[in-house]
Amino acid sequence: TVIVVGLVNARVLKLRNAIGVIMGANIGTTVTAHILRLSDLDSSNLFFRFLKPTTLAPLACIVGILLIMTAKRNKARDIGSIFIGFGILFTGMFTMESSVKPLAELPQFSAAFAAMGNIPLLGVLVGAGVTALIQSSSASIGILQALSVTGAITFASAFPITLGIGVGAACPVLLSSIGTNKNGKRTALIYLMNDLFGMIFWAVMFYSVHAIVHFDFMEMTMSPIAIAILNTVFRLATVVILFPFIKWIEKLVFTLVKDTEEDREEQADFDLLEERFLKYPALAIGQSHTAINGM
Repeated sequence: TVIVVGLVNARVLKLRNAIGVIMGANIGTTVTAHILRLSDLDSSNLFFRFLKPTTLAPLACIVGILLIMTAKRNKARDIGSIFIGFGILFTGMFTMESSVKPLAELPQFSAAFAAMGNIPLLGVLVGAGVTALIQSSSASIGILQALSVTGAITFASAFPITLGIGVGAACPVLLSSIGTNKNGKRTALIYLMNDLFGMIFWAVMFYSVHAIVHFDFMEMTMSPIAIAILNTVFRLATVVILFPFIKWIEKLVFTLVKDTEEDREEQADFDLLEERFLKYPALAIGQSHTAINGM
């Protein structure tokens, strides 16, 4: 999504198309949690044992190191870095899981999560705050999954935290929009609006029905698998509702962030030279050619 802000800022991508990309990214980011939940696969089956991240993580690191040390092409070394990153990510998650297990014996820890179940707003604020701090919704869900092994996390506490994580994920996107033109700011605003709508809509719907029906599963203990499914269903359901309204979402952000006459005059070819593209040389050179031709 941060890349999309740069693409829109440089007029490579239209704002309406960016809305669809943002919605897709919101769903795609939930995949990490499902990879982590593979740890719960049956270890007696050799094939399933190989698929477990505890097996894949060290193998990925070994492959990555070999590629970096032996490959002559930069592309192969980049792939090696991806493999090492994958291995380190999941090794970190496993380390975190083992370190939080002793918390299960602390009554204060269980009481804290019980409070979040009784006061959903507290759970939303915790989820949003942690995600804004570490600037990664995938990492926040991973932390929640790691904490779930203590058995202290129920659906009542996991649901508001998941809602808050979506809003906190908008923080790095909003930061990336600083210094961009009006379209870049509109793109970041769309991301925030998407997650804010999801949080408010589903919170109002769920807790309104719960007040009448009183769901039996509120005190159900959440496992890493259940948290991964909850996160995906929440993101997917939000996108399904918002997708038919992309045209109106675009009109809304143009109303909220209006162009002035000065902004229209500044829409020069130099807008194409977006600093974020320096990380992608082929794209940066292409944009430079376009700017020169415009001059």
